[in-house]
Amino acid sequence: MRKYAVIYRSVLMENLQYVANIAMGFVSYFIMNYVFMNLWDYMYADSGELIAGYTKEQMIWYVMMTEMIWFGARSATVARQAAMDIRGGNIAYLMNKPYSYPLYILAKYTGEWSVQMPMYMMLAVAMGMTMVGGLPHFRLVTLPVIVLCVVFGIMINAVFKICISMLAFWIEDAFPFQWLYDKLLLVIGTLFPIEIFSGKLQALFKMTPIYTVCYGPAKLIVDFSMEKCLEILTAQIIYLAAGSLLMFWIYRKGVKKLYVNGG
Repeated sequence: MRKYAVIYRSVLMENLQYVANIAMGFVSYFIMNYVFMNLWDYMYADSGELIAGYTKEQMIWYVMMTEMIWFGARSATVARQAAMDIRGGNIAYLMNKPYSYPLYILAKYTGEWSVQMPMYMMLAVAMGMTMVGGLPHFRLVTLPVIVLCVVFGIMINAVFKICISMLAFWIEDAFPFQWLYDKLLLVIGTLFPIEIFSGKLQALFKMTPIYTVCYGPAKLIVDFSMEKCLEILTAQIIYLAAGSLLMFWIYRKGVKKLYVNGG
C-alpha cells in the first residue's frame, strides 16, 4: 500500500499548486445551483408544501449537495486516462510497473478529489447558508457517517467509470458510454431525487449503482434516518465490492487480449 500512498501524495501536492484552476469551476457550480434554486422556488407555491416528501429548503439543499459531489469528484483520470493509455499503447509500459494499474488510477484520482471536494463543500455550505438558510433537523453527530457515504459514493463512481474506460481494450472509443453513464447519473439522483419518479422506476433505480453515488449521501444530509443510513451503506458496500471485482476482471481480460495479440 505504500506505493499507492506515494502516488496519492504526489498527485495531492501537484493539485494543491493549481487551486486557482480548480476554483474556476465554481462559476459553473454557482450558475447551475442558482438556476435550480429559482426553479424549485417557483415550483413550491407554499413554503410549507412538500414535493416527493421534501420541503423547499430540503430540495434546494439536496441539489446543492449532489452538485457538490458531481463537481467535486469530476476528473479525466477515471473517465479518459485508461482509454487513452490503451489506445495510445502506453498501457504496455504501465502494466509492467510494480503496481496494479487500476489501483494506480484510483490512487491518482483520490489525490485529485481530496483537493477538489473540500473546496466545493465549503462553497456549497456558504451558498446554502447565505441563499437558503440552515438545513432543518441536520445534526452534526451524523457528519462522520455522511462523510463515509460520500467517500463510498465517489469510489463507486470511480470504479464503474474505469470499467467503462477499459472497454477500450475491445472497442475503439468508450467515450459514448461514459457520456451516457454521466447523463443518467446527472438526471437520476443528482438534479432530481429518486422520489420524484414513479414507484416502479424508483425500484429499478435502487438496483443500480446510481442510487449509491449522489442520491444516497445527499439524502442522508437533508433527511437522516438510521434505517436509511444502513440501507444506503449496505448498498454502497455491495456495489463497491462488485464494481472492484468487475474492474479487475475487465483489466485481466484486457491484458490477456494484449498478450495474445502480441500487445
